[in-house]
Amino acid sequence: MNKRSVYGWVVAILCFIILMVVTPAIPQSQEYHNFADQRDLFFGNSNNFNFNYYYYLLIIIKVYDLVIKIEFRDTEYTECSFEFPIPCVAAVAFGSGYYHLKPDDDRLVWDRLPMTVAFTSIVAIFILERIDERKGTVSIIPLLLAGVISIAYWRFFDDLRPYAVVQFVPCIAIPIMAILLPPMYTHSLYWLWAAGFYLLAKVEEAADKPIYKWTHHIVSGHTLKHLCAAMVPVFLTLMLAKRSIETERISLLQTWKISWTRIRKNDSEVENYSSTTYTSVPVVETS
Repeated sequence: MNKRSVYGWVVAILCFIILMVVTPAIPQSQEYHNFADQRDLFFGNSNNFNFNYYYYLLIIIKVYDLVIKIEFRDTEYTECSFEFPIPCVAAVAFGSGYYHLKPDDDRLVWDRLPMTVAFTSIVAIFILERIDERKGTVSIIPLLLAGVISIAYWRFFDDLRPYAVVQFVPCIAIPIMAILLPPMYTHSLYWLWAAGFYLLAKVEEAADKPIYKWTHHIVSGHTLKHLCAAMVPVFLTLMLAKRSIETERISLLQTWKISWTRIRKNDSEVENYSSTTYTSVPVVETS
């Protein structure tokens, strides 16, 4: 590990320590388990609209796995890296279903734990592809440990701060790195779509009851949160199915700058053409 990487880790750890010192603890609100939509439609479960989504997630997982095996059967590195989150995402489906049968803190652990492991492993894959293969490989274990420790810290100390850091910092870092760093593969814009839907899911989760009220009790924010979160593996599957090795490694920011320059150039040419004046030339008749 070079000095730059060491400095980066030191700065990150110091920022986390300062955050833990200057901010108050965030306990898990028991109101979180009181979902807005508690209609009892099937199986005697009052959280069906939140519970049944995991069947759709299982279908997504199977398609995701199939795409990886078909598209990358000859590429050991890519197949191995993207196959790791599959059992984690599957565990999210079952863990979430288990939690929503009878929501409480004990069951919430089995909802959040596989979700956090899947999320941190995807972050490691992003680092592996976008920054450096060696750094990405080295970061897998620390990121997974950070996710597991954040869950354990919340459960034993009733403090969500480490969990919030693990959840939200990558949601900000991934889009920034996806825009600024040149990609190894094409269709890297799907990383932004995945991060955007994950952030949207968090907003919908926080606005569970207001969304249920705004939609006249048709759908709740927590239900929409599940659907948006399930779109993350959907976009990653689309990315894997479509992408190829990028021959010209240009960042999204540079690509947008080039596109914007071309648009401005075309607009300027159109404006110059439209402002062109024509003068009449007298016709001299010859006898």
